[in-house]
This record gives sequence, C-alpha cells and structure tokens, in this order.
Amino acid sequence: MDAVPGNAEESPAETRTPFDQSRLDRLMDDADLDFVVAASKHNVQYLLGGYKFIFFSAMDAIGHSRYLPLVIYEKGRPDRAAYIGNKMETGEHQNRPFWTPEVHAAAWGSLDAAALAAEHFAKIGRTDARIGIEPAFLPSDAYIALRKALPDAKVFDATATFERLRGLKTPDELAKLRKASELITESMLATIAASHEGSTKADIIETLRREETNRGLHFEYCLLTLGSSHNRAASPQAWAKGEVMSIDSGGNYHGYIGDLCRMGILGEPDAELEDLLHEIDAVQQAAFSKIKAGALGEEVIIEAEATLKTSPSAAFTDFFCHGMGLISHEVPFLMTNHPVAYEGVDADRPLEENMVISVETTMLHPKRGFIKLEDTVAVTATGYEMFGETGRGWNRGGSAQ
Repeated sequence: MDAVPGNAEESPAETRTPFDQSRLDRLMDDADLDFVVAASKHNVQYLLGGYKFIFFSAMDAIGHSRYLPLVIYEKGRPDRAAYIGNKMETGEHQNRPFWTPEVHAAAWGSLDAAALAAEHFAKIGRTDARIGIEPAFLPSDAYIALRKALPDAKVFDATATFERLRGLKTPDELAKLRKASELITESMLATIAASHEGSTKADIIETLRREETNRGLHFEYCLLTLGSSHNRAASPQAWAKGEVMSIDSGGNYHGYIGDLCRMGILGEPDAELEDLLHEIDAVQQAAFSKIKAGALGEEVIIEAEATLKTSPSAAFTDFFCHGMGLISHEVPFLMTNHPVAYEGVDADRPLEENMVISVETTMLHPKRGFIKLEDTVAVTATGYEMFGETGRGWNRGGSAQ
C-alpha cells in the first residue's frame, strides 16, 4: 500500500503510514474514537503495510496462551503508534523495521500483549482515552486485563471502522487480488484437466492444493461436488463419465483472497447442461451490468434477482454478492443474512471505485447436481474489471491425460 504522509502540525516526526491515514482519521472522527487497537491478523497486516509473522501463520496457540499481535494507533498522531508482537519478531524488525515508532516485541501470550498495551497508553498519558477494539478478535483474558489496567478508559467496538478503512483497495491490493484470482482459475482448470474417471473427491482436492501451492498461493479451501450430489465435503466418491464437477476454491496471495467457482464435465455437456450453465451466466451478467462507481449496491441485487425470476430453474437457484479482500466477506456488505449472518448495510449506499466484489449464482439441480459460477470483480468509474475470468464455460475433465 502506498504511504501517506502524516499531518505536519500534529505529527512533529512526520511519521509515514502504509495506509490512508487521513481516511482512518475521518472514520475515527465519525465513530468518536481517540485510538484504535487492531488485534485480528488481517487488520494488523493491513495497518503494518502487508506484514504477517510467518511463525504463527498456521495457528495462534503456544504454551498456555496464544499469539496476539496488536497495533495501537492514535487519531492524528502516527508518531505515537505502537506495534506489540512476539519476542521472536525482534529479528523481523531488525531486517525490515516496522513503521510504528514504538515496537514492543516482548509478548509470549495474550496477557503479555495486554500488559504492554496498557503500558503504552500510560507512557503517552492517555489512560482515559476513547479506545476502539475488535471484540471478536480480542481474547477475554486480554480484554479483562486491559480494562483493569485502564479503568478510566472508555472502550468501543471499532469493527466497522476497520471494515470501512479496508473497503477501498489500493493499486497494490487490486494487483494482489487480480493475481490471486488468476492463479486460482489456472489451478482449477489444471485440476479439472488432470482429473479423470475414478478420481475421488479427496484426490481432486489434493490435486488442487498442489496446483495452487506450486503457483505461489496459500491454499485456503476447496468445496467440491461430483455428479448429482450437492455435498461439497471431501469423500471417497469417484468421478464418473458424464458427470459434472463444481470446484469452488479460495486461494490466498500475500494475504489477499481470491474466491471463484468453475465447472467441469467428464465427457461432453449435453444440451440441458449447456442451457443450465447459460441460465447461471445470465444472472451473473445481469449483476455485472449494474456494477459501477456511483450505483447503489441494491441495484446489482435487484437486477440479478429479476433475471433469476425469469429462469426456468429459479426454484432451486440462488444469487449472492459480497465484498472481497483480506477476508472473504467484507465491505461492501450488500445482502442481509444471505447466507452469512450480517446486515446488508451497504445495499443503499453507492458503490465506490476500487471496491472488490464476489458475484455468485448457485443452482442445486435435483438431477444434474450442483452448478455454479462465482466471479471476482473490481468496481471502476465506468463499470467493472473481472479478475480470473477464464474457464467460465464447461471445462473437460481428463484432457491432460
């Protein structure tokens, strides 16, 4: 992310941040916050300009506690920001110094991190501040310890503040999301081509994992169906001639997630399958037609659902649309509890340039199986740009044999 200069009057050291400081300050003004404390891996990564400690990339647990990185940011004062990390991160800081003026790489667990955070607030004389936290990502023992150490502070939920900050992607973020999507589609098409009659779901998922890893992605998941089944979990079920495959995968490229779905067929698709995928694509295209900066989010939903109602398969087909970035559901939030449990608070707001959206239409056909397309698009001033757009038709299984 491009660095943004700090405010010269309020920040004597002119500390530069790797995120849009003025945007964060405005969002904190809107929420009436003096400080934000990031505790989730994705927001810590964002505020640190892409840094993530590799030692804890797979899991957080260590000893009796867990890894708890924290970034403390004071509105308008990046010169007083602090990063609290694990003791092993001293070497990381020596090699590529963190931008925060204060670095406390001394924590082994959540209580250590909370104590260091309280010490930082005391050091700068702001123990009575209005502090925004991430309740879903701050462990209860750390929260209790922080409240005891800072009894005069007022604590609020800053989740929405962080979400709004990440909603508009920088050119670097867009490039990572584009790359993630392209590598995922390449991996899925290679997996379909390498799979054949008798390949089990477990085999196919393992093939996809290798394809994504070999292309530099971190494999996140694969949701896979074969034939008429709607079950997307790994199993010994084998691919049979004439059956369809839906392959839905999220791959992580330098922290950014691509989320797409493509279809395969073992043999040649018949006329019915061609028609069914065409119905899916018609809904996708209807949604795409309303995506541009300034359009209300609900316009995308309304157009797609209107097209879906005219589909012969509408009774067993569903449309969904959600934001993408460091996590798989983020700003813009366009639909309420469909299927993920959050409010569609951005449905009546204009889409903004450089937002990124996943658009997906899913058919649970009672005889032909699970048929789906999912695409990732970036909002532009005049429309949209699709990432990883290849393979949107029927892809032939076994073609690499």
